[in-house]
Amino acid sequence: SSMAFIDGTVVNVALPSIQAQLHATIVDAQWVVEAYALLLAALLLPGGSLGDRFGRRRIFTVGTALFAGAAVWCGLAPDIRHLVAARSLQGVGGALLVPGSLAILSASFSAEDRGRAIGTWSGFTAITTAIGPVMGGWLIDHLSWRWAFFVNVPLAAAVLAITAWRVPESRGDEGPEKTDWAGAGLVTAGLGGVVYGLVESSELGWKNPGVLAALVGGMLAIAAFLIVETRVRAPMLPLSLFRSRNFAGANLLTLFFYTALGGVFFFLPLDLIQVQGYSAAAAGGAMLPVILLMFFLSRPAGGLFDRFGAKIPLIVGPTIAAAGFALLAIPGVGGPYWTTFFPAMIVLGIGLSTTVAPLTTAVMSAVEPGHAGVASGINNAVSRVAGLLSVAVLSIVMLRTFDRSLDRRLKEVSAGPVVRASLEGQKTRLAAARLPPGVPPREAAGARTAIAESFVGGFRRVMMIAALLAIASAVTAASLVEGKGERRGRRREGENAGKRRTAHGTATRA
Repeated sequence: SSMAFIDGTVVNVALPSIQAQLHATIVDAQWVVEAYALLLAALLLPGGSLGDRFGRRRIFTVGTALFAGAAVWCGLAPDIRHLVAARSLQGVGGALLVPGSLAILSASFSAEDRGRAIGTWSGFTAITTAIGPVMGGWLIDHLSWRWAFFVNVPLAAAVLAITAWRVPESRGDEGPEKTDWAGAGLVTAGLGGVVYGLVESSELGWKNPGVLAALVGGMLAIAAFLIVETRVRAPMLPLSLFRSRNFAGANLLTLFFYTALGGVFFFLPLDLIQVQGYSAAAAGGAMLPVILLMFFLSRPAGGLFDRFGAKIPLIVGPTIAAAGFALLAIPGVGGPYWTTFFPAMIVLGIGLSTTVAPLTTAVMSAVEPGHAGVASGINNAVSRVAGLLSVAVLSIVMLRTFDRSLDRRLKEVSAGPVVRASLEGQKTRLAAARLPPGVPPREAAGARTAIAESFVGGFRRVMMIAALLAIASAVTAASLVEGKGERRGRRREGENAGKRRTAHGTATRA
Protein backbone atom coordinates (compact mmCIF):
# COMPACT_ATOMS: atom_id res chain seq x y z
CA SER A 1 0.00 0.00 0.00
CA SER A 2 2.96 2.31 0.60
CA MET A 3 3.62 2.42 -3.16
CA ALA A 4 0.28 4.12 -3.75
CA PHE A 5 0.60 6.44 -0.74
CA ILE A 6 4.18 7.48 -1.56
CA ASP A 7 3.36 8.09 -5.21
CA GLY A 8 1.35 11.25 -4.57
CA THR A 9 4.04 12.96 -2.50
CA VAL A 10 7.23 11.81 -4.27
CA VAL A 11 5.97 12.58 -7.77
CA ASN A 12 5.01 16.12 -6.70
CA VAL A 13 8.53 16.64 -5.37
CA ALA A 14 9.90 15.36 -8.70
CA LEU A 15 7.80 17.76 -10.83
CA PRO A 16 10.30 20.68 -10.88
CA SER A 17 13.06 18.34 -12.10
CA ILE A 18 10.71 16.78 -14.68
CA GLN A 19 9.78 20.26 -15.88
CA ALA A 20 13.41 21.25 -16.31
CA GLN A 21 14.70 18.08 -17.99
CA LEU A 22 11.74 17.40 -20.28
CA HIS A 23 11.15 21.12 -21.03
CA ALA A 24 7.59 20.78 -19.79
CA THR A 25 5.02 23.49 -19.16
CA ILE A 26 2.91 23.62 -16.01
CA VAL A 27 0.10 22.09 -18.08
CA ASP A 28 2.36 19.11 -18.86
CA ALA A 29 3.19 18.83 -15.16
CA GLN A 30 -0.52 18.87 -14.39
CA TRP A 31 -1.08 15.91 -16.71
CA VAL A 32 1.66 13.92 -14.97
CA VAL A 33 -0.48 14.15 -11.82
CA GLU A 34 -3.93 14.21 -13.43
CA ALA A 35 -3.49 11.19 -15.74
CA TYR A 36 -2.79 8.96 -12.73
CA ALA A 37 -5.46 10.53 -10.52
CA LEU A 38 -8.14 10.34 -13.23
CA LEU A 39 -7.87 6.59 -13.84
CA LEU A 40 -7.43 5.85 -10.14
CA ALA A 41 -10.50 7.87 -9.12
CA ALA A 42 -12.73 6.52 -11.91
CA LEU A 43 -11.78 2.85 -11.54
CA LEU A 44 -11.37 2.60 -7.77
CA LEU A 45 -14.86 1.21 -7.12
CA PRO A 46 -14.81 -1.25 -10.07
CA GLY A 47 -11.36 -2.35 -8.88
CA GLY A 48 -12.78 -3.33 -5.50
CA SER A 49 -15.68 -5.10 -7.21
CA LEU A 50 -13.29 -7.15 -9.37
CA GLY A 51 -11.47 -8.29 -6.24
CA ASP A 52 -14.73 -9.45 -4.67
CA ARG A 53 -15.67 -11.40 -7.81
CA PHE A 54 -12.40 -12.91 -9.05
CA GLY A 55 -10.35 -13.09 -5.85
CA ARG A 56 -8.78 -10.28 -3.87
CA ARG A 57 -5.28 -11.76 -3.90
CA ARG A 58 -5.43 -12.28 -7.67
CA ILE A 59 -6.58 -8.74 -8.46
CA PHE A 60 -4.18 -7.28 -5.88
CA THR A 61 -1.31 -9.16 -7.56
CA VAL A 62 -2.33 -7.96 -11.03
CA GLY A 63 -2.60 -4.39 -9.77
CA THR A 64 0.83 -4.50 -8.10
CA ALA A 65 2.50 -5.91 -11.21
CA LEU A 66 0.77 -3.37 -13.47
CA PHE A 67 1.67 -0.50 -11.13
CA ALA A 68 5.34 -1.55 -11.08
CA GLY A 69 5.52 -2.16 -14.84
CA ALA A 70 4.02 1.28 -15.49
CA ALA A 71 6.53 2.78 -13.02
CA VAL A 72 9.39 1.33 -15.10
CA TRP A 73 7.83 2.88 -18.21
CA CYS A 74 7.61 6.22 -16.35
CA GLY A 75 11.27 6.01 -15.39
CA LEU A 76 12.33 5.26 -18.97
CA ALA A 77 10.00 7.81 -20.61
CA PRO A 78 11.93 9.77 -23.28
CA ASP A 79 9.45 12.66 -23.33
CA ILE A 80 6.45 14.09 -21.53
CA ARG A 81 3.90 12.27 -23.71
CA HIS A 82 5.33 8.86 -22.85
CA LEU A 83 5.39 9.86 -19.18
CA VAL A 84 1.71 10.89 -19.18
CA ALA A 85 0.70 7.67 -20.97
CA ALA A 86 2.67 5.59 -18.46
CA ARG A 87 1.06 7.47 -15.57
CA SER A 88 -2.38 6.61 -16.99
CA LEU A 89 -1.49 2.92 -16.94
CA GLN A 90 -0.13 3.31 -13.42
CA GLY A 91 -3.50 4.74 -12.37
CA VAL A 92 -5.22 1.56 -13.62
CA GLY A 93 -2.78 -0.52 -11.56
CA GLY A 94 -3.46 1.66 -8.51
CA ALA A 95 -7.21 1.17 -8.92
CA LEU A 96 -6.68 -2.61 -8.64
CA LEU A 97 -4.09 -2.35 -5.87
CA VAL A 98 -5.56 0.23 -3.45
CA PRO A 99 -8.98 -1.35 -2.68
CA GLY A 100 -7.45 -4.81 -2.25
CA SER A 101 -5.13 -4.00 0.64
CA LEU A 102 -7.73 -3.35 3.33
CA ALA A 103 -10.10 -5.94 1.86
CA ILE A 104 -7.40 -8.62 2.21
CA LEU A 105 -6.70 -7.59 5.81
CA SER A 106 -10.39 -7.67 6.71
CA ALA A 107 -10.81 -11.12 5.14
CA SER A 108 -7.63 -12.58 6.67
CA PHE A 109 -8.13 -11.73 10.36
CA SER A 110 -10.81 -12.50 12.89
CA ALA A 111 -12.94 -9.70 14.30
CA GLU A 112 -10.85 -9.73 17.50
CA ASP A 113 -7.53 -9.27 15.65
CA ARG A 114 -8.74 -7.11 12.76
CA GLY A 115 -8.40 -3.80 14.62
CA ARG A 116 -4.77 -4.44 15.52
CA ALA A 117 -4.01 -5.62 11.98
CA ILE A 118 -5.47 -2.49 10.42
CA GLY A 119 -3.69 -0.37 13.06
CA THR A 120 -0.37 -1.99 12.11
CA TRP A 121 -1.15 -1.36 8.43
CA SER A 122 -1.93 2.31 9.18
CA GLY A 123 1.28 2.72 11.20
CA PHE A 124 3.56 1.28 8.55
CA THR A 125 1.94 3.18 5.69
CA ALA A 126 2.26 6.40 7.73
CA ILE A 127 5.97 5.73 8.35
CA THR A 128 6.69 4.97 4.69
CA THR A 129 4.62 7.96 3.57
CA ALA A 130 6.78 10.14 5.85
CA ILE A 131 10.06 8.64 4.65
CA GLY A 132 9.02 8.60 0.97
CA PRO A 133 9.35 12.31 0.08
CA VAL A 134 12.72 12.63 1.85
CA MET A 135 14.16 9.45 0.33
CA GLY A 136 12.63 10.28 -3.07
CA GLY A 137 14.01 13.81 -2.88
CA TRP A 138 17.50 12.47 -2.12
CA LEU A 139 17.31 10.14 -5.13
CA ILE A 140 16.12 13.01 -7.34
CA ASP A 141 18.97 15.27 -6.13
CA HIS A 142 21.75 12.68 -6.46
CA LEU A 143 20.56 10.47 -9.33
CA SER A 144 17.53 11.58 -11.36
CA TRP A 145 13.80 12.25 -11.20
CA ARG A 146 13.45 8.85 -12.88
CA TRP A 147 14.25 7.18 -9.56
CA ALA A 148 11.04 8.60 -8.10
CA PHE A 149 9.42 5.87 -10.23
CA PHE A 150 12.12 3.18 -10.20
CA VAL A 151 11.93 3.04 -6.38
CA ASN A 152 8.61 1.20 -6.81
CA VAL A 153 10.27 -1.81 -8.47
CA PRO A 154 12.01 -3.40 -5.43
CA LEU A 155 8.91 -2.65 -3.32
CA ALA A 156 6.69 -4.39 -5.87
CA ALA A 157 9.01 -7.39 -6.08
CA ALA A 158 8.84 -7.82 -2.29
CA VAL A 159 5.05 -7.39 -2.30
CA LEU A 160 4.55 -9.99 -5.04
CA ALA A 161 6.78 -12.49 -3.23
CA ILE A 162 5.00 -12.00 0.11
CA THR A 163 1.59 -12.16 -1.56
CA ALA A 164 2.38 -15.49 -3.23
CA TRP A 165 3.89 -16.87 -0.01
CA ARG A 166 1.58 -15.69 2.78
CA VAL A 167 -1.63 -14.04 1.53
CA PRO A 168 -4.69 -16.32 1.33
CA GLU A 169 -7.21 -15.97 -1.47
CA SER A 170 -10.64 -14.57 -0.59
CA ARG A 171 -13.79 -13.44 -2.36
CA GLY A 172 -16.85 -11.42 -1.43
CA ASP A 173 -19.69 -13.61 -0.19
CA GLU A 174 -22.34 -11.15 -1.31
CA GLY A 175 -20.52 -9.28 -4.05
CA PRO A 176 -22.39 -8.07 -7.13
CA GLU A 177 -22.82 -10.59 -9.93
CA LYS A 178 -21.66 -8.08 -12.52
CA THR A 179 -19.20 -5.20 -12.50
CA ASP A 180 -20.75 -1.88 -13.47
CA TRP A 181 -18.64 -1.30 -16.58
CA ALA A 182 -21.17 1.12 -18.08
CA GLY A 183 -20.88 3.33 -15.00
CA ALA A 184 -17.09 3.04 -14.98
CA GLY A 185 -16.87 4.03 -18.66
CA LEU A 186 -19.21 6.99 -18.27
CA VAL A 187 -17.54 8.38 -15.15
CA THR A 188 -14.08 8.01 -16.76
CA ALA A 189 -15.27 9.81 -19.89
CA GLY A 190 -17.04 12.46 -17.83
CA LEU A 191 -14.18 13.25 -15.50
CA GLY A 192 -11.69 13.00 -18.36
CA GLY A 193 -13.64 15.49 -20.47
CA VAL A 194 -14.06 18.01 -17.66
CA VAL A 195 -10.42 17.75 -16.55
CA TYR A 196 -9.13 17.99 -20.15
CA GLY A 197 -11.22 21.11 -20.74
CA LEU A 198 -10.07 22.77 -17.52
CA VAL A 199 -6.39 21.92 -17.95
CA GLU A 200 -6.09 22.77 -21.64
CA SER A 201 -8.06 26.01 -21.29
CA SER A 202 -4.90 27.54 -19.79
CA GLU A 203 -3.12 27.27 -23.15
CA LEU A 204 -5.93 27.07 -25.71
CA GLY A 205 -8.46 29.44 -24.14
CA TRP A 206 -12.10 28.91 -23.16
CA LYS A 207 -13.40 29.55 -26.70
CA ASN A 208 -11.36 26.76 -28.28
CA PRO A 209 -13.75 24.21 -29.90
CA GLY A 210 -11.86 21.25 -28.39
CA VAL A 211 -12.04 22.74 -24.89
CA LEU A 212 -15.75 23.52 -25.21
CA ALA A 213 -16.52 20.05 -26.64
CA ALA A 214 -14.58 18.36 -23.83
CA LEU A 215 -16.37 20.34 -21.10
CA VAL A 216 -19.86 19.86 -22.53
CA GLY A 217 -19.23 16.20 -23.37
CA GLY A 218 -17.78 15.55 -19.93
CA MET A 219 -20.76 17.07 -18.13
CA LEU A 220 -23.20 15.13 -20.31
CA ALA A 221 -21.32 11.89 -19.57
CA ILE A 222 -21.47 12.60 -15.81
CA ALA A 223 -25.21 13.25 -16.08
CA ALA A 224 -25.64 9.98 -18.00
CA PHE A 225 -23.57 8.21 -15.32
CA LEU A 226 -25.95 9.39 -12.58
CA ILE A 227 -28.95 8.19 -14.60
CA VAL A 228 -27.34 4.79 -15.23
CA GLU A 229 -26.55 4.37 -11.53
CA THR A 230 -30.25 4.62 -10.70
CA ARG A 231 -31.14 1.82 -13.12
CA VAL A 232 -28.42 -0.84 -13.09
CA ARG A 233 -28.74 -3.89 -10.84
CA ALA A 234 -25.36 -3.48 -9.12
CA PRO A 235 -24.32 0.22 -9.34
CA MET A 236 -20.74 1.22 -8.55
CA LEU A 237 -22.22 4.33 -6.84
CA PRO A 238 -25.42 3.46 -4.92
CA LEU A 239 -27.09 6.88 -4.84
CA SER A 240 -29.52 5.69 -2.16
CA LEU A 241 -26.72 6.00 0.42
CA PHE A 242 -26.79 9.77 -0.03
CA ARG A 243 -30.27 9.88 1.53
CA SER A 244 -28.39 9.75 4.82
CA ARG A 245 -27.75 13.35 5.85
CA ASN A 246 -24.57 12.34 7.67
CA PHE A 247 -23.21 10.41 4.68
CA ALA A 248 -24.01 13.20 2.21
CA GLY A 249 -22.56 15.83 4.55
CA ALA A 250 -19.36 13.87 5.22
CA ASN A 251 -18.76 13.36 1.50
CA LEU A 252 -19.44 17.02 0.65
CA LEU A 253 -16.98 17.96 3.41
CA THR A 254 -14.48 15.51 1.87
CA LEU A 255 -14.91 17.17 -1.54
CA PHE A 256 -14.19 20.66 -0.18
CA PHE A 257 -11.36 19.64 2.13
CA TYR A 258 -9.45 17.42 -0.29
CA THR A 259 -9.81 19.99 -3.05
CA ALA A 260 -7.91 22.37 -0.78
CA LEU A 261 -5.28 19.74 0.05
CA GLY A 262 -4.77 18.76 -3.60
CA GLY A 263 -3.91 22.31 -4.63
CA VAL A 264 -1.60 22.88 -1.67
CA PHE A 265 0.48 19.74 -2.16
CA PHE A 266 0.73 20.29 -5.93
CA PHE A 267 2.06 23.86 -5.74
CA LEU A 268 4.02 23.75 -2.46
CA PRO A 269 6.95 21.67 -3.84
CA LEU A 270 7.12 23.99 -6.88
CA ASP A 271 7.35 26.99 -4.56
CA LEU A 272 9.94 25.39 -2.28
CA ILE A 273 12.21 24.14 -5.08
CA GLN A 274 11.83 26.66 -7.92
CA VAL A 275 11.34 29.86 -5.88
CA GLN A 276 12.76 29.30 -2.40
CA GLY A 277 15.77 27.32 -3.66
CA TYR A 278 15.25 24.12 -1.63
CA SER A 279 16.71 20.85 -2.84
CA ALA A 280 14.24 18.07 -3.65
CA ALA A 281 15.19 16.26 -0.41
CA ALA A 282 14.76 19.44 1.64
CA ALA A 283 11.36 20.07 0.02
CA GLY A 284 10.29 16.55 0.98
CA GLY A 285 11.57 17.10 4.51
CA ALA A 286 9.73 20.42 4.76
CA MET A 287 6.40 18.56 4.63
CA LEU A 288 7.51 15.97 7.20
CA PRO A 289 5.91 17.73 10.24
CA VAL A 290 2.44 17.30 8.72
CA ILE A 291 2.88 13.55 8.22
CA LEU A 292 4.51 12.97 11.62
CA LEU A 293 1.75 14.87 13.43
CA MET A 294 -0.85 12.80 11.60
CA PHE A 295 1.00 9.63 12.61
CA PHE A 296 1.12 10.54 16.32
CA LEU A 297 -2.23 12.35 16.65
CA SER A 298 -4.58 10.38 14.38
CA ARG A 299 -5.29 7.67 16.95
CA PRO A 300 -6.14 10.14 19.78
CA ALA A 301 -8.15 12.16 17.25
CA GLY A 302 -10.13 9.04 16.42
CA GLY A 303 -11.23 8.96 20.07
CA LEU A 304 -12.77 12.42 19.66
CA PHE A 305 -15.59 10.79 17.69
CA ASP A 306 -16.43 8.49 20.61
CA ARG A 307 -16.38 11.37 23.08
CA PHE A 308 -17.96 14.25 21.13
CA GLY A 309 -19.44 12.69 17.99
CA ALA A 310 -18.44 13.77 14.47
CA LYS A 311 -19.74 17.34 14.39
CA ILE A 312 -17.35 19.13 16.76
CA PRO A 313 -14.09 17.58 15.43
CA LEU A 314 -15.23 18.21 11.84
CA ILE A 315 -15.84 21.87 12.62
CA VAL A 316 -12.65 22.39 14.63
CA GLY A 317 -10.27 20.37 12.42
CA PRO A 318 -10.96 22.12 9.07
CA THR A 319 -10.95 25.51 10.85
CA ILE A 320 -7.43 24.83 12.19
CA ALA A 321 -6.39 23.58 8.74
CA ALA A 322 -7.74 26.82 7.22
CA ALA A 323 -5.40 28.74 9.53
CA GLY A 324 -2.53 26.54 8.30
CA PHE A 325 -3.38 27.27 4.66
CA ALA A 326 -3.55 30.99 5.45
CA LEU A 327 -0.12 30.84 7.13
CA LEU A 328 1.31 29.32 3.93
CA ALA A 329 0.25 32.50 2.13
CA ILE A 330 2.49 34.69 4.32
CA PRO A 331 6.09 33.83 3.24
CA GLY A 332 7.61 35.84 0.41
CA VAL A 333 10.83 34.96 -1.42
CA GLY A 334 13.58 33.73 0.92
CA GLY A 335 13.77 33.48 4.69
CA PRO A 336 14.61 30.55 7.01
CA TYR A 337 12.29 27.54 6.97
CA TRP A 338 11.68 27.66 10.74
CA THR A 339 10.07 31.11 10.58
CA THR A 340 8.35 30.83 7.18
CA PHE A 341 6.91 27.40 6.39
CA PHE A 342 7.41 25.42 9.61
CA PRO A 343 4.66 27.20 11.64
CA ALA A 344 2.19 26.58 8.80
CA MET A 345 3.18 22.90 8.64
CA ILE A 346 2.56 22.49 12.40
CA VAL A 347 -0.87 24.14 12.30
CA LEU A 348 -1.83 22.25 9.14
CA GLY A 349 -0.69 18.95 10.68
CA ILE A 350 -2.87 19.52 13.75
CA GLY A 351 -5.84 20.45 11.55
CA LEU A 352 -5.45 17.36 9.36
CA SER A 353 -5.02 15.07 12.35
CA THR A 354 -8.19 16.45 13.95
CA THR A 355 -10.15 16.01 10.70
CA VAL A 356 -9.17 12.79 8.93
CA ALA A 357 -9.87 10.08 11.54
CA PRO A 358 -13.27 11.53 12.67
CA LEU A 359 -14.23 12.04 9.02
CA THR A 360 -13.50 8.41 8.16
CA THR A 361 -15.41 7.23 11.23
CA ALA A 362 -18.34 9.52 10.38
CA VAL A 363 -18.57 8.05 6.87
CA MET A 364 -18.47 4.47 8.15
CA SER A 365 -20.98 5.20 10.93
CA ALA A 366 -23.47 6.89 8.60
CA VAL A 367 -24.49 3.65 6.86
CA GLU A 368 -25.51 0.15 7.87
CA PRO A 369 -22.62 -2.28 8.55
CA GLY A 370 -23.45 -4.20 5.38
CA HIS A 371 -22.67 -1.10 3.29
CA ALA A 372 -19.44 -0.19 5.09
CA GLY A 373 -17.17 -1.36 2.27
CA VAL A 374 -19.12 0.55 -0.39
CA ALA A 375 -19.25 3.67 1.82
CA SER A 376 -15.49 3.57 2.34
CA GLY A 377 -14.90 3.13 -1.39
CA ILE A 378 -17.19 6.04 -2.27
CA ASN A 379 -15.48 8.35 0.22
CA ASN A 380 -12.06 7.32 -1.08
CA ALA A 381 -13.20 7.98 -4.64
CA VAL A 382 -14.62 11.39 -3.65
CA SER A 383 -11.28 12.39 -2.12
CA ARG A 384 -9.47 11.32 -5.31
CA VAL A 385 -11.90 13.23 -7.53
CA ALA A 386 -11.43 16.29 -5.31
CA GLY A 387 -7.67 16.15 -5.81
CA LEU A 388 -8.16 15.63 -9.54
CA LEU A 389 -10.40 18.69 -9.95
CA SER A 390 -8.30 20.74 -7.55
CA VAL A 391 -5.14 20.66 -9.67
CA ALA A 392 -7.12 21.51 -12.81
CA VAL A 393 -9.09 24.42 -11.35
CA LEU A 394 -6.48 25.99 -9.05
CA SER A 395 -3.87 25.87 -11.81
CA ILE A 396 -6.10 28.20 -13.82
CA VAL A 397 -6.06 30.65 -10.89
CA MET A 398 -2.29 30.33 -10.58
CA LEU A 399 -1.64 30.87 -14.30
CA ARG A 400 -3.95 33.89 -14.56
CA THR A 401 -2.42 35.54 -11.49
CA PHE A 402 1.15 34.79 -12.59
CA ASP A 403 0.46 36.15 -16.10
CA ARG A 404 -0.90 39.51 -14.93
CA SER A 405 1.68 39.91 -12.16
CA LEU A 406 4.67 39.12 -14.41
CA ASP A 407 3.64 41.72 -16.99
CA ARG A 408 3.38 44.37 -14.30
CA ARG A 409 6.62 43.46 -12.52
CA LEU A 410 8.69 43.29 -15.72
CA LYS A 411 7.63 46.87 -16.45
CA GLU A 412 8.60 47.91 -12.90
CA VAL A 413 12.14 46.49 -13.28
CA SER A 414 12.45 47.96 -16.82
CA ALA A 415 13.08 44.60 -18.49
CA GLY A 416 14.13 44.90 -22.12
CA PRO A 417 12.08 43.75 -25.11
CA VAL A 418 14.21 40.62 -25.62
CA VAL A 419 13.61 39.42 -22.04
CA ARG A 420 9.91 40.27 -22.17
CA ALA A 421 9.41 38.49 -25.50
CA SER A 422 11.24 35.40 -24.24
CA LEU A 423 9.23 35.21 -21.02
CA GLU A 424 5.95 35.85 -22.83
CA GLY A 425 6.34 32.47 -24.53
CA GLN A 426 7.23 30.72 -21.27
CA LYS A 427 4.45 31.91 -18.95
CA THR A 428 2.93 28.42 -18.81
CA ARG A 429 6.20 27.19 -17.27
CA LEU A 430 5.62 29.53 -14.29
CA ALA A 431 8.73 29.71 -12.06
CA ALA A 432 10.57 27.28 -14.35
CA ALA A 433 10.82 29.99 -17.04
CA ARG A 434 14.39 30.67 -18.16
CA LEU A 435 16.01 33.89 -19.39
CA PRO A 436 17.66 34.03 -22.81
CA PRO A 437 21.48 34.00 -22.88
CA GLY A 438 23.44 37.23 -22.85
CA VAL A 439 21.12 39.26 -20.61
CA PRO A 440 23.03 41.88 -18.56
CA PRO A 441 23.40 40.82 -14.91
CA ARG A 442 21.35 43.67 -13.46
CA GLU A 443 18.48 43.14 -15.88
CA ALA A 444 18.64 39.34 -15.32
CA ALA A 445 18.46 39.79 -11.54
CA GLY A 446 15.40 42.04 -11.85
CA ALA A 447 13.67 39.60 -14.22
CA ARG A 448 14.35 36.63 -11.93
CA THR A 449 12.92 38.57 -8.99
CA ALA A 450 9.85 39.40 -11.08
CA ILE A 451 9.35 35.70 -11.95
CA ALA A 452 9.73 34.57 -8.31
CA GLU A 453 7.45 37.27 -6.88
CA SER A 454 4.82 36.61 -9.57
CA PHE A 455 4.77 32.93 -8.63
CA VAL A 456 4.49 33.78 -4.93
CA GLY A 457 1.55 36.07 -5.75
CA GLY A 458 -0.25 33.20 -7.47
CA PHE A 459 0.69 30.78 -4.69
CA ARG A 460 -0.76 33.12 -2.07
CA ARG A 461 -4.05 33.34 -3.94
CA VAL A 462 -4.25 29.54 -4.21
CA MET A 463 -3.55 29.19 -0.47
CA MET A 464 -6.31 31.65 0.41
CA ILE A 465 -8.76 29.75 -1.80
CA ALA A 466 -7.68 26.58 0.02
CA ALA A 467 -8.37 28.31 3.35
CA LEU A 468 -11.87 29.28 2.14
CA LEU A 469 -12.52 25.69 1.04
CA ALA A 470 -11.49 24.48 4.51
CA ILE A 471 -13.90 26.97 6.07
CA ALA A 472 -16.60 25.66 3.71
CA SER A 473 -15.82 22.18 5.07
CA ALA A 474 -16.39 23.38 8.63
CA VAL A 475 -19.66 25.07 7.62
CA THR A 476 -20.78 21.83 5.94
CA ALA A 477 -20.08 19.92 9.15
CA ALA A 478 -22.03 22.47 11.18
CA SER A 479 -24.99 22.29 8.78
CA LEU A 480 -25.24 18.63 7.79
CA VAL A 481 -23.27 16.40 10.15
CA GLU A 482 -24.99 15.30 13.34
CA GLY A 483 -23.45 15.76 16.77
CA LYS A 484 -23.43 13.07 19.43
CA GLY A 485 -26.55 14.43 21.16
CA GLU A 486 -28.43 14.80 17.87
CA ARG A 487 -27.52 11.28 16.80
CA ARG A 488 -28.58 9.84 20.17
CA GLY A 489 -31.87 11.77 20.01
CA ARG A 490 -32.58 10.54 16.47
CA ARG A 491 -31.86 6.97 17.52
CA ARG A 492 -34.18 7.31 20.54
CA GLU A 493 -36.88 8.83 18.34
CA GLY A 494 -36.55 5.92 15.93
CA GLU A 495 -36.84 3.43 18.80
CA ASN A 496 -39.94 5.22 20.13
CA ALA A 497 -41.49 5.25 16.66
CA GLY A 498 -40.82 1.51 16.42
CA LYS A 499 -42.51 0.95 19.79
CA ARG A 500 -45.53 2.99 18.68
CA ARG A 501 -45.83 0.97 15.48
CA THR A 502 -45.61 -2.27 17.46
CA ALA A 503 -48.25 -1.09 19.94
CA HIS A 504 -50.53 0.03 17.11
CA GLY A 505 -50.14 -3.33 15.39
CA THR A 506 -50.98 -5.16 18.61
CA ALA A 507 -54.06 -3.02 19.19
CA THR A 508 -55.22 -3.56 15.61
CA ARG A 509 -54.90 -7.35 15.91
CA ALA A 510 -56.81 -7.23 19.24
